[in-house]
Amino acid sequence: MADFATTLSDKVGAAFASMGLDPAFGAVQRSARPELGHFQCNGAMAAAKAAGKPPREIATAIAGRLARDTVFATVEVAGPGFINLVVASEALAARGDALAKDPRVGAEVIANPRRIIVDYAGPNVAKEMHVGHLRATIIGDSLKRLFRFRGDTVWGDAHFGDWGYQMGLLIAAVHDEQPALLYFDDAFTGPYPAESPVVMADLERLYPFASARAKADPAERDRARRATAELQAGRPGYRALWAHFVAATRVVLQREFAALGVTFDLWKGESDADPLIAGLVTDLKERGLAVPDQGAMIVRVARDGDKKEIPPLIVVSSEGSSMYGMTDLATIVDRVNEFSPDLMIYCVDQRQAGHFEQVFRAADIAGYYPESQLEHIGFGTMNGPDGKPFKTREGGVLKLHDLIAMVREKAEARLRDAGLGADLPADEFAATALHVGVAALKFADLMNFRGTSYVFDLERFTAFEGKTGPYLLYAAVRIKSVLRKAEAAGFVGGAVTPTLPEERDLILTLDGFERALAGAYEKRAPHILAEHVYALAQAFSSFYASAPILPEPDASLRASRLTLATTVLKQLELGLDLLGIETPERM
Repeated sequence: MADFATTLSDKVGAAFASMGLDPAFGAVQRSARPELGHFQCNGAMAAAKAAGKPPREIATAIAGRLARDTVFATVEVAGPGFINLVVASEALAARGDALAKDPRVGAEVIANPRRIIVDYAGPNVAKEMHVGHLRATIIGDSLKRLFRFRGDTVWGDAHFGDWGYQMGLLIAAVHDEQPALLYFDDAFTGPYPAESPVVMADLERLYPFASARAKADPAERDRARRATAELQAGRPGYRALWAHFVAATRVVLQREFAALGVTFDLWKGESDADPLIAGLVTDLKERGLAVPDQGAMIVRVARDGDKKEIPPLIVVSSEGSSMYGMTDLATIVDRVNEFSPDLMIYCVDQRQAGHFEQVFRAADIAGYYPESQLEHIGFGTMNGPDGKPFKTREGGVLKLHDLIAMVREKAEARLRDAGLGADLPADEFAATALHVGVAALKFADLMNFRGTSYVFDLERFTAFEGKTGPYLLYAAVRIKSVLRKAEAAGFVGGAVTPTLPEERDLILTLDGFERALAGAYEKRAPHILAEHVYALAQAFSSFYASAPILPEPDASLRASRLTLATTVLKQLELGLDLLGIETPERM
Protein backbone atom coordinates (compact mmCIF):
# COMPACT_ATOMS: atom_id res chain seq x y z
CA MET A 1 0.00 0.00 0.00
CA ALA A 2 1.51 3.31 -1.10
CA ASP A 3 1.75 6.22 1.31
CA PHE A 4 -1.04 8.79 1.41
CA ALA A 5 0.94 11.45 -0.47
CA THR A 6 1.31 9.08 -3.42
CA THR A 7 -2.22 7.66 -3.26
CA LEU A 8 -3.92 11.03 -2.94
CA SER A 9 -1.74 12.61 -5.62
CA ASP A 10 -2.89 9.87 -7.99
CA LYS A 11 -6.54 10.49 -7.11
CA VAL A 12 -6.33 14.27 -7.40
CA GLY A 13 -4.25 13.92 -10.56
CA ALA A 14 -6.96 11.74 -12.09
CA ALA A 15 -9.51 14.44 -11.28
CA PHE A 16 -7.39 17.03 -13.13
CA ALA A 17 -6.99 14.62 -16.05
CA SER A 18 -10.76 14.19 -16.25
CA MET A 19 -10.92 17.92 -16.97
CA GLY A 20 -8.33 17.62 -19.73
CA LEU A 21 -5.56 18.99 -17.54
CA ASP A 22 -2.12 17.61 -16.71
CA PRO A 23 -2.42 15.11 -13.82
CA ALA A 24 0.84 16.52 -12.42
CA PHE A 25 -1.26 19.45 -11.14
CA GLY A 26 -2.71 16.98 -8.64
CA ALA A 27 0.42 16.65 -6.48
CA VAL A 28 -0.48 16.87 -2.79
CA GLN A 29 1.61 17.50 0.29
CA ARG A 30 1.09 17.49 4.04
CA SER A 31 -0.66 20.68 5.01
CA ALA A 32 1.34 23.35 6.80
CA ARG A 33 -1.93 24.22 8.59
CA PRO A 34 -3.33 20.93 9.92
CA GLU A 35 -6.40 22.70 11.28
CA LEU A 36 -7.49 23.16 7.63
CA GLY A 37 -6.74 19.65 6.44
CA HIS A 38 -4.33 16.73 6.49
CA PHE A 39 -3.13 17.39 2.94
CA GLN A 40 -3.25 20.26 0.49
CA CYS A 41 -3.18 20.59 -3.31
CA ASN A 42 -2.21 23.92 -4.85
CA GLY A 43 -2.35 22.75 -8.46
CA ALA A 44 -5.42 24.78 -9.38
CA MET A 45 -3.33 27.97 -9.39
CA ALA A 46 -0.84 26.53 -11.84
CA ALA A 47 -3.61 24.94 -13.94
CA ALA A 48 -5.56 28.18 -14.29
CA LYS A 49 -3.40 29.53 -17.09
CA ALA A 50 -3.54 26.27 -19.07
CA ALA A 51 -7.32 26.02 -18.62
CA GLY A 52 -8.10 29.69 -19.15
CA LYS A 53 -10.31 29.67 -16.07
CA PRO A 54 -10.09 31.19 -12.59
CA PRO A 55 -8.19 28.89 -10.19
CA ARG A 56 -11.04 28.78 -7.69
CA GLU A 57 -13.42 27.57 -10.39
CA ILE A 58 -11.00 24.74 -11.23
CA ALA A 59 -10.47 23.90 -7.55
CA THR A 60 -14.23 23.77 -6.95
CA ALA A 61 -14.71 21.40 -9.87
CA ILE A 62 -11.88 19.16 -8.63
CA ALA A 63 -13.29 19.18 -5.11
CA GLY A 64 -16.66 18.09 -6.43
CA ARG A 65 -15.12 15.09 -8.16
CA LEU A 66 -13.10 14.11 -5.08
CA ALA A 67 -15.94 14.45 -2.60
CA ARG A 68 -17.43 11.18 -3.83
CA ASP A 69 -14.28 9.21 -2.88
CA THR A 70 -14.62 7.50 0.51
CA VAL A 71 -10.92 8.00 1.27
CA PHE A 72 -11.78 11.62 2.07
CA ALA A 73 -13.73 12.80 5.09
CA THR A 74 -13.92 16.32 3.64
CA VAL A 75 -12.64 18.17 0.58
CA GLU A 76 -12.78 21.95 0.82
CA VAL A 77 -11.60 24.89 -1.27
CA ALA A 78 -9.96 27.83 0.48
CA GLY A 79 -8.67 31.19 -0.66
CA PRO A 80 -7.97 31.62 -4.36
CA GLY A 81 -8.03 27.89 -5.02
CA PHE A 82 -6.27 25.80 -2.37
CA ILE A 83 -7.78 22.34 -2.02
CA ASN A 84 -7.70 21.06 1.57
CA LEU A 85 -8.11 17.31 2.09
CA VAL A 86 -9.05 15.50 5.28
CA VAL A 87 -8.51 11.74 5.21
CA ALA A 88 -11.37 9.56 6.50
CA SER A 89 -10.86 7.69 9.77
CA GLU A 90 -11.45 4.35 8.00
CA ALA A 91 -8.60 5.07 5.58
CA LEU A 92 -6.35 6.11 8.44
CA ALA A 93 -7.19 2.93 10.33
CA ALA A 94 -6.40 0.81 7.28
CA ARG A 95 -3.08 2.57 6.83
CA GLY A 96 -2.24 2.13 10.51
CA ASP A 97 -2.94 -1.61 10.29
CA ALA A 98 -0.87 -1.92 7.10
CA LEU A 99 2.10 -0.14 8.66
CA ALA A 100 1.86 -2.30 11.78
CA LYS A 101 2.07 -5.49 9.72
CA ASP A 102 4.86 -4.27 7.43
CA PRO A 103 8.37 -5.32 8.60
CA ARG A 104 9.73 -2.19 6.89
CA VAL A 105 7.01 0.00 8.45
CA GLY A 106 6.10 1.67 5.17
CA ALA A 107 9.56 1.86 3.62
CA GLU A 108 9.81 0.78 0.01
CA VAL A 109 12.68 -0.79 -1.92
CA ILE A 110 13.92 1.02 -5.02
CA ALA A 111 13.01 -0.46 -8.40
CA ASN A 112 16.52 -0.34 -9.88
CA PRO A 113 19.18 -1.11 -7.26
CA ARG A 114 22.78 -0.18 -7.95
CA ARG A 115 26.28 -1.16 -6.87
CA ILE A 116 27.69 1.71 -4.83
CA ILE A 117 30.95 2.49 -3.06
CA VAL A 118 30.80 5.08 -0.28
CA ASP A 119 34.20 6.53 0.62
CA TYR A 120 34.12 8.06 4.11
CA ALA A 121 36.09 8.74 7.31
CA GLY A 122 39.53 8.98 5.61
CA PRO A 123 41.78 8.19 8.60
CA ASN A 124 45.57 8.41 8.26
CA VAL A 125 48.46 6.26 9.43
CA ALA A 126 50.25 7.54 12.53
CA LYS A 127 47.48 9.98 13.41
CA GLU A 128 44.61 9.54 15.81
CA MET A 129 41.37 10.81 14.35
CA HIS A 130 40.41 14.29 15.43
CA VAL A 131 37.12 16.16 15.47
CA GLY A 132 37.60 17.09 11.82
CA HIS A 133 37.04 13.44 10.88
CA LEU A 134 33.71 13.25 12.68
CA ARG A 135 31.38 14.62 10.01
CA ALA A 136 32.87 12.50 7.21
CA THR A 137 32.44 9.43 9.42
CA ILE A 138 28.91 10.15 10.64
CA ILE A 139 27.45 11.35 7.34
CA GLY A 140 29.16 8.66 5.27
CA ASP A 141 28.05 5.87 7.58
CA SER A 142 24.44 7.11 7.50
CA LEU A 143 24.45 7.30 3.69
CA LYS A 144 25.85 3.77 3.48
CA ARG A 145 23.08 2.50 5.76
CA LEU A 146 20.41 4.42 3.87
CA PHE A 147 21.50 3.24 0.42
CA ARG A 148 21.75 -0.35 1.60
CA PHE A 149 18.31 -0.22 3.22
CA ARG A 150 16.75 1.09 0.02
CA GLY A 151 18.05 -1.97 -1.82
CA ASP A 152 21.45 -1.03 -3.23
CA THR A 153 24.54 -3.21 -2.86
CA VAL A 154 26.92 -0.98 -0.95
CA TRP A 155 30.54 -1.11 0.15
CA GLY A 156 31.73 1.36 2.76
CA ASP A 157 35.44 2.12 2.36
CA ALA A 158 37.54 3.84 5.03
CA HIS A 159 40.08 4.85 2.35
CA PHE A 160 43.09 4.70 4.64
CA GLY A 161 45.81 7.33 4.16
CA ASP A 162 48.68 4.83 4.30
CA TRP A 163 51.08 5.85 1.54
CA GLY A 164 53.33 8.68 0.51
CA TYR A 165 55.83 11.07 2.00
CA GLN A 166 54.64 10.75 5.60
CA MET A 167 55.66 7.09 5.57
CA GLY A 168 59.21 8.05 4.62
CA LEU A 169 59.29 10.56 7.46
CA LEU A 170 58.33 7.85 9.94
CA ILE A 171 60.79 5.31 8.58
CA ALA A 172 63.63 7.82 8.92
CA ALA A 173 62.56 8.76 12.45
CA VAL A 174 62.33 5.15 13.60
CA HIS A 175 65.77 4.49 12.09
CA ASP A 176 67.23 7.32 14.16
CA GLU A 177 65.75 5.98 17.41
CA GLN A 178 66.26 2.25 16.76
CA PRO A 179 69.01 1.88 14.13
CA ALA A 180 69.71 -1.76 15.07
CA LEU A 181 66.28 -2.97 13.95
CA LEU A 182 66.35 -5.74 11.36
CA TYR A 183 64.16 -3.66 9.05
CA PHE A 184 67.18 -1.48 8.24
CA ASP A 185 69.60 -4.36 7.61
CA ASP A 186 69.98 -4.81 3.84
CA ALA A 187 71.53 -8.25 4.35
CA PHE A 188 68.59 -9.61 6.36
CA THR A 189 66.29 -11.87 4.33
CA GLY A 190 63.54 -12.43 6.86
CA PRO A 191 61.14 -13.32 8.19
CA TYR A 192 60.68 -10.05 10.04
CA PRO A 193 59.35 -9.95 13.61
CA ALA A 194 55.60 -10.27 14.06
CA GLU A 195 55.68 -7.89 17.03
CA SER A 196 55.76 -4.22 16.15
CA PRO A 197 58.72 -2.12 17.35
CA VAL A 198 56.37 0.87 17.66
CA VAL A 199 52.91 1.55 19.04
CA MET A 200 50.52 4.36 18.17
CA ALA A 201 51.94 6.62 20.89
CA ASP A 202 55.38 6.32 19.27
CA LEU A 203 54.01 7.17 15.85
CA GLU A 204 52.12 10.19 17.16
CA ARG A 205 55.29 11.43 18.85
CA LEU A 206 57.60 10.75 15.92
CA TYR A 207 55.52 12.10 13.06
CA PRO A 208 55.29 15.79 14.08
CA PHE A 209 58.95 15.74 15.13
CA ALA A 210 60.06 14.26 11.80
CA SER A 211 57.80 16.58 9.82
CA ALA A 212 59.13 19.71 11.53
CA ARG A 213 62.71 18.51 11.12
CA ALA A 214 62.24 17.91 7.38
CA LYS A 215 60.74 21.37 6.90
CA ALA A 216 63.74 22.95 8.58
CA ASP A 217 66.43 20.81 6.97
CA PRO A 218 66.42 20.04 3.21
CA ALA A 219 68.77 17.11 3.80
CA GLU A 220 66.23 15.47 6.12
CA ARG A 221 63.48 16.14 3.62
CA ASP A 222 65.47 14.44 0.87
CA ARG A 223 66.24 11.53 3.18
CA ALA A 224 62.53 11.03 3.89
CA ARG A 225 61.78 11.19 0.18
CA ARG A 226 64.39 8.52 -0.52
CA ALA A 227 62.87 6.32 2.17
CA THR A 228 59.45 6.86 0.60
CA ALA A 229 60.75 5.92 -2.83
CA GLU A 230 62.41 2.77 -1.47
CA LEU A 231 59.22 1.79 0.34
CA GLN A 232 57.16 2.22 -2.79
CA ALA A 233 59.76 0.34 -4.84
CA GLY A 234 59.27 -2.65 -2.55
CA ARG A 235 62.22 -2.67 -0.16
CA PRO A 236 61.31 -5.66 2.09
CA GLY A 237 62.40 -4.19 5.44
CA TYR A 238 60.59 -0.93 4.80
CA ARG A 239 57.46 -2.76 3.67
CA ALA A 240 57.48 -4.86 6.85
CA LEU A 241 57.96 -1.79 9.05
CA TRP A 242 55.23 0.06 7.17
CA ALA A 243 52.86 -2.86 7.81
CA HIS A 244 53.48 -2.37 11.55
CA PHE A 245 52.65 1.35 11.21
CA VAL A 246 49.36 0.45 9.54
CA ALA A 247 48.42 -2.23 12.07
CA ALA A 248 49.28 -0.06 15.09
CA THR A 249 47.19 2.79 13.75
CA ARG A 250 44.25 0.59 12.85
CA VAL A 251 43.96 -0.74 16.41
CA VAL A 252 43.36 2.79 17.69
CA LEU A 253 41.08 3.77 14.83
CA GLN A 254 38.87 0.74 15.36
CA ARG A 255 38.48 1.73 19.01
CA GLU A 256 36.95 5.06 17.99
CA PHE A 257 34.84 3.55 15.22
CA ALA A 258 33.52 0.91 17.62
CA ALA A 259 32.54 3.60 20.14
CA LEU A 260 30.67 5.43 17.37
CA GLY A 261 29.03 2.25 16.08
CA VAL A 262 30.66 2.74 12.67
CA THR A 263 31.83 -0.15 10.48
CA PHE A 264 33.48 -0.56 7.10
CA ASP A 265 33.29 -3.26 4.49
CA LEU A 266 36.66 -2.27 3.08
CA TRP A 267 39.85 -0.94 4.61
CA LYS A 268 41.37 -0.03 1.28
CA GLY A 269 44.26 2.38 1.38
CA GLU A 270 46.14 4.62 -0.97
CA SER A 271 48.70 1.81 -1.15
CA ASP A 272 46.16 -0.42 -2.92
CA ALA A 273 46.07 1.97 -5.86
CA ASP A 274 49.82 2.52 -6.06
CA PRO A 275 50.62 -0.49 -8.30
CA LEU A 276 48.31 0.95 -10.97
CA ILE A 277 49.83 4.42 -11.14
CA ALA A 278 52.82 3.72 -13.39
CA GLY A 279 50.63 2.04 -16.00
CA LEU A 280 48.08 4.84 -15.90
CA VAL A 281 50.77 7.50 -16.29
CA THR A 282 52.09 5.65 -19.34
CA ASP A 283 48.59 5.31 -20.75
CA LEU A 284 47.83 9.01 -20.31
CA LYS A 285 51.10 10.00 -21.93
CA GLU A 286 50.73 7.65 -24.89
CA ARG A 287 47.23 8.96 -25.64
CA GLY A 288 48.36 12.56 -25.41
CA LEU A 289 46.15 13.28 -22.42
CA ALA A 290 49.06 13.93 -20.08
CA VAL A 291 51.20 16.77 -21.42
CA PRO A 292 54.39 18.48 -20.18
CA ASP A 293 54.03 21.74 -18.25
CA GLN A 294 56.90 23.46 -16.42
CA GLY A 295 58.66 20.16 -15.84
CA ALA A 296 55.54 18.35 -14.65
CA MET A 297 53.01 16.19 -16.51
CA ILE A 298 49.42 17.40 -16.35
CA VAL A 299 45.95 16.55 -17.66
CA ARG A 300 44.01 19.65 -18.64
CA VAL A 301 40.45 19.39 -17.33
CA ALA A 302 39.14 22.94 -17.91
CA ARG A 303 36.18 23.31 -20.27
CA ASP A 304 34.78 26.07 -22.40
CA GLY A 305 32.04 27.76 -20.42
CA ASP A 306 33.58 27.15 -16.97
CA LYS A 307 32.58 30.02 -14.71
CA LYS A 308 35.70 29.60 -12.60
CA GLU A 309 39.24 28.50 -13.24
CA ILE A 310 39.70 24.73 -13.03
CA PRO A 311 43.42 23.96 -12.68
CA PRO A 312 44.85 20.91 -14.45
CA LEU A 313 45.32 17.61 -12.64
CA ILE A 314 49.03 17.10 -11.92
CA VAL A 315 49.93 13.55 -12.93
CA VAL A 316 53.67 13.67 -12.21
CA SER A 317 55.35 16.51 -10.32
CA SER A 318 58.39 18.39 -11.60
CA GLU A 319 60.41 16.27 -9.14
CA GLY A 320 59.20 13.08 -10.84
CA SER A 321 56.78 11.77 -8.20
CA SER A 322 53.11 10.96 -8.68
CA MET A 323 50.73 13.29 -6.92
CA TYR A 324 47.70 12.88 -4.66
CA GLY A 325 45.29 13.44 -7.55
CA MET A 326 46.90 10.60 -9.46
CA THR A 327 46.42 8.33 -6.45
CA ASP A 328 42.72 9.19 -6.43
CA LEU A 329 42.49 8.54 -10.17
CA ALA A 330 44.15 5.16 -9.70
CA THR A 331 41.76 4.42 -6.83
CA ILE A 332 38.82 4.92 -9.19
CA VAL A 333 40.34 2.46 -11.66
CA ASP A 334 41.07 -0.02 -8.84
CA ARG A 335 37.44 0.14 -7.71
CA VAL A 336 36.15 -0.31 -11.23
CA ASN A 337 38.37 -3.36 -11.71
CA GLU A 338 37.34 -5.02 -8.45
CA PHE A 339 33.72 -4.01 -7.90
CA SER A 340 32.26 -2.67 -11.18
CA PRO A 341 30.24 -0.05 -9.25
CA ASP A 342 27.45 2.02 -10.77
CA LEU A 343 28.21 4.93 -8.47
CA MET A 344 31.06 6.14 -6.27
CA ILE A 345 30.31 8.59 -3.47
CA TYR A 346 33.02 10.55 -1.68
CA CYS A 347 31.98 11.94 1.68
CA VAL A 348 34.71 14.54 2.19
CA ASP A 349 34.91 18.12 3.49
CA GLN A 350 33.42 20.69 1.11
CA ARG A 351 36.80 22.43 0.95
CA GLN A 352 38.01 19.52 -1.21
CA ALA A 353 35.38 20.16 -3.89
CA GLY A 354 37.88 21.63 -6.35
CA HIS A 355 40.19 18.64 -6.03
CA PHE A 356 37.44 16.15 -6.70
CA GLU A 357 36.20 18.13 -9.68
CA GLN A 358 39.67 17.80 -11.20
CA VAL A 359 39.88 14.07 -10.52
CA PHE A 360 36.35 13.30 -11.72
CA ARG A 361 36.85 15.24 -14.94
CA ALA A 362 40.18 13.51 -15.56
CA ALA A 363 38.58 10.08 -15.04
CA ASP A 364 35.92 10.97 -17.59
CA ILE A 365 38.35 12.45 -20.13
CA ALA A 366 40.52 9.35 -19.92
CA GLY A 367 37.52 7.05 -20.29
CA TYR A 368 38.24 5.33 -17.00
CA TYR A 369 34.86 6.10 -15.42
CA PRO A 370 31.98 8.51 -16.20
CA GLU A 371 32.01 11.78 -14.29
CA SER A 372 28.22 11.46 -13.94
CA GLN A 373 28.72 8.41 -11.72
CA LEU A 374 31.14 10.12 -9.35
CA GLU A 375 29.72 12.27 -6.55
CA HIS A 376 31.45 14.42 -3.97
CA ILE A 377 29.16 14.72 -0.94
CA GLY A 378 30.62 17.79 0.72
CA PHE A 379 29.87 19.17 4.16
CA GLY A 380 30.62 22.15 6.37
CA THR A 381 32.54 22.22 9.63
CA MET A 382 31.58 21.35 13.18
CA ASN A 383 32.28 24.53 15.12
CA GLY A 384 32.64 25.48 18.75
CA PRO A 385 30.57 28.13 20.54
CA ASP A 386 32.90 30.78 19.10
CA GLY A 387 31.77 29.83 15.60
CA LYS A 388 35.20 28.48 14.65
CA PRO A 389 36.18 24.82 14.04
CA PHE A 390 35.90 22.88 17.31
CA LYS A 391 39.17 22.90 19.30
CA THR A 392 40.49 22.21 22.78
CA ARG A 393 40.49 24.96 25.38
CA GLU A 394 44.18 25.39 24.63
CA GLY A 395 43.38 25.98 20.96
CA GLY A 396 44.65 22.63 19.68
CA VAL A 397 42.83 20.12 17.51
CA LEU A 398 40.54 17.98 19.68
CA LYS A 399 41.09 14.25 19.30
CA LEU A 400 38.00 12.25 18.50
CA HIS A 401 38.73 9.91 21.40
CA ASP A 402 38.65 12.88 23.77
CA LEU A 403 35.43 14.22 22.27
CA ILE A 404 33.74 10.84 22.70
CA ALA A 405 34.93 10.72 26.32
CA MET A 406 33.62 14.25 26.85
CA VAL A 407 30.11 13.50 25.61
CA ARG A 408 30.00 10.18 27.48
CA GLU A 409 30.89 11.89 30.76
CA LYS A 410 28.32 14.60 30.12
CA ALA A 411 25.71 11.95 29.31
CA GLU A 412 26.46 10.19 32.61
CA ALA A 413 25.86 13.46 34.45
CA ARG A 414 22.64 14.10 32.50
CA LEU A 415 21.32 10.63 33.33
CA ARG A 416 22.02 11.10 37.02
CA ASP A 417 20.50 14.60 37.07
CA ALA A 418 17.34 13.23 35.44
CA GLY A 419 17.16 10.31 37.85
CA LEU A 420 17.59 7.86 34.98
CA GLY A 421 19.50 4.60 35.05
CA ALA A 422 19.88 4.55 38.82
CA ASP A 423 18.79 0.91 39.03
CA LEU A 424 21.03 -0.27 36.19
CA PRO A 425 24.17 -2.33 36.85
CA ALA A 426 27.35 -0.29 36.50
CA ASP A 427 28.33 -1.80 33.15
CA GLU A 428 24.86 -1.29 31.67
CA PHE A 429 24.78 2.29 32.95
CA ALA A 430 28.14 2.97 31.29
CA ALA A 431 26.93 1.45 28.02
CA THR A 432 23.73 3.50 28.19
CA ALA A 433 25.71 6.68 28.80
CA LEU A 434 27.81 5.94 25.72
CA HIS A 435 24.61 5.42 23.69
CA VAL A 436 23.27 8.75 24.92
CA GLY A 437 26.54 10.57 24.25
CA VAL A 438 26.93 9.15 20.75
CA ALA A 439 23.28 9.92 20.00
CA ALA A 440 23.95 13.51 21.05
CA LEU A 441 26.96 13.72 18.74
CA LYS A 442 25.34 12.11 15.73
CA PHE A 443 21.93 13.75 15.85
CA ALA A 444 23.48 17.18 16.41
CA ASP A 445 25.31 16.63 13.13
CA LEU A 446 22.68 14.84 11.05
CA MET A 447 19.77 17.12 11.88
CA ASN A 448 21.53 19.86 9.88
CA PHE A 449 21.81 19.95 6.11
CA ARG A 450 25.27 18.53 5.52
CA GLY A 451 26.35 21.49 3.36
CA THR A 452 26.16 23.92 6.26
CA SER A 453 28.45 24.34 9.25
CA TYR A 454 26.97 24.13 12.72
CA VAL A 455 27.84 24.90 16.32
CA PHE A 456 28.18 21.93 18.65
CA ASP A 457 26.81 22.98 22.03
CA LEU A 458 27.54 20.23 24.58
CA GLU A 459 24.97 21.50 27.07
CA ARG A 460 22.19 21.78 24.52
CA PHE A 461 22.75 18.58 22.55
CA THR A 462 23.07 16.26 25.57
CA ALA A 463 19.75 17.44 27.04
CA PHE A 464 16.76 15.09 27.21
CA GLU A 465 14.48 17.90 26.06
CA GLY A 466 14.36 19.59 22.69
CA LYS A 467 15.61 18.50 19.30
CA THR A 468 18.38 16.20 20.49
CA GLY A 469 19.55 12.62 20.22
CA PRO A 470 18.99 11.91 23.94
CA TYR A 471 15.36 13.08 23.58
CA LEU A 472 14.84 10.52 20.81
CA LEU A 473 16.43 7.74 22.86
CA TYR A 474 14.23 8.60 25.82
CA ALA A 475 11.16 8.42 23.58
CA ALA A 476 12.15 4.94 22.39
CA VAL A 477 12.96 3.72 25.90
CA ARG A 478 9.64 5.04 27.22
CA ILE A 479 7.74 3.05 24.57
CA LYS A 480 9.76 -0.07 25.43
CA SER A 481 8.79 0.36 29.07
CA VAL A 482 5.10 0.65 28.17
CA LEU A 483 5.27 -2.47 26.01
CA ARG A 484 7.03 -4.48 28.75
CA LYS A 485 4.30 -3.52 31.20
CA ALA A 486 1.61 -4.41 28.65
CA GLU A 487 3.15 -7.83 28.13
CA ALA A 488 3.34 -8.42 31.88
CA ALA A 489 -0.35 -7.52 32.18
CA GLY A 490 -1.29 -9.82 29.31
CA PHE A 491 -2.39 -6.99 27.02
CA VAL A 492 -1.92 -7.42 23.28
CA GLY A 493 -2.32 -5.18 20.27
CA GLY A 494 -5.32 -5.21 17.96
CA ALA A 495 -6.88 -3.44 14.99
CA VAL A 496 -6.17 0.28 14.75
CA THR A 497 -9.22 2.43 15.49
CA PRO A 498 -8.24 6.11 15.71
CA THR A 499 -10.68 8.20 17.72
CA LEU A 500 -8.61 11.21 18.76
CA PRO A 501 -6.85 13.89 16.67
CA GLU A 502 -3.52 12.84 18.20
CA GLU A 503 -4.04 9.26 17.00
CA ARG A 504 -4.83 10.42 13.50
CA ASP A 505 -1.81 12.71 13.47
CA LEU A 506 0.41 9.86 14.66
CA ILE A 507 -0.74 7.62 11.78
CA LEU A 508 -0.13 10.42 9.29
CA THR A 509 3.35 10.97 10.73
CA LEU A 510 4.13 7.25 10.47
CA ASP A 511 2.86 7.40 6.89
CA GLY A 512 5.48 10.05 6.07
CA PHE A 513 8.40 7.64 6.57
CA GLU A 514 8.71 6.60 2.92
CA ARG A 515 8.60 10.19 1.68
CA ALA A 516 11.38 11.15 4.14
CA LEU A 517 13.49 8.15 3.14
CA ALA A 518 13.08 8.91 -0.56
CA GLY A 519 14.11 12.53 -0.03
CA ALA A 520 17.14 11.61 2.07
CA TYR A 521 18.17 9.00 -0.50
CA GLU A 522 17.75 11.13 -3.61
CA LYS A 523 19.32 14.27 -2.14
CA ARG A 524 22.04 12.46 -0.14
CA ALA A 525 20.65 14.37 2.82
CA PRO A 526 20.24 12.45 6.11
CA HIS A 527 18.78 15.56 7.76
CA ILE A 528 15.47 14.84 5.99
CA LEU A 529 15.26 11.49 7.75
CA ALA A 530 16.42 13.06 11.03
CA GLU A 531 13.58 15.57 10.75
CA HIS A 532 11.06 12.77 10.30
CA VAL A 533 12.39 10.80 13.27
CA TYR A 534 12.11 13.87 15.48
CA ALA A 535 8.58 14.61 14.22
CA LEU A 536 7.60 11.01 14.97
CA ALA A 537 8.89 11.27 18.55
CA GLN A 538 6.96 14.51 19.01
CA ALA A 539 3.78 13.02 17.56
CA PHE A 540 4.08 10.06 19.92
CA SER A 541 4.60 12.39 22.88
CA SER A 542 1.36 14.22 22.05
CA PHE A 543 -0.42 10.91 21.53
CA TYR A 544 0.90 9.53 24.82
CA ALA A 545 -0.27 12.59 26.74
CA SER A 546 -3.78 12.52 25.25
CA ALA A 547 -4.53 8.83 24.66
CA PRO A 548 -4.09 6.57 27.71
CA ILE A 549 -2.68 3.18 26.74
CA LEU A 550 -2.44 0.81 29.70
CA PRO A 551 -5.06 2.65 31.85
CA GLU A 552 -7.59 2.67 28.97
CA PRO A 553 -10.63 0.61 30.15
CA ASP A 554 -11.93 -0.04 26.63
CA ALA A 555 -10.11 -3.19 25.50
CA SER A 556 -10.36 -2.42 21.77
CA LEU A 557 -9.03 1.11 22.20
CA ARG A 558 -6.22 -0.14 24.41
CA ALA A 559 -5.32 -2.79 21.83
CA SER A 560 -5.36 -0.17 19.06
CA ARG A 561 -3.06 2.12 21.00
CA LEU A 562 -0.70 -0.73 21.81
CA THR A 563 -0.47 -1.46 18.09
CA LEU A 564 0.31 2.19 17.38
CA ALA A 565 2.95 2.30 20.12
CA THR A 566 4.58 -0.87 18.79
CA THR A 567 4.58 0.51 15.25
CA VAL A 568 6.09 3.81 16.37
CA LEU A 569 8.88 1.97 18.18
CA LYS A 570 9.66 -0.13 15.11
CA GLN A 571 9.83 2.88 12.83
CA LEU A 572 11.63 5.06 15.36
CA GLU A 573 14.35 2.46 15.97
CA LEU A 574 14.65 1.78 12.26
CA GLY A 575 15.01 5.47 11.47
CA LEU A 576 17.57 5.94 14.24
CA ASP A 577 19.52 2.92 13.04
CA LEU A 578 19.72 4.46 9.56
CA LEU A 579 21.21 7.52 11.24
CA GLY A 580 23.69 5.24 13.00
CA ILE A 581 22.07 5.68 16.42
CA GLU A 582 21.50 2.65 18.67
CA THR A 583 18.78 2.69 21.33
CA PRO A 584 19.29 1.15 24.78
CA GLU A 585 16.66 -1.08 26.35
CA ARG A 586 16.36 0.87 29.55
CA MET A 587 17.31 4.13 31.22
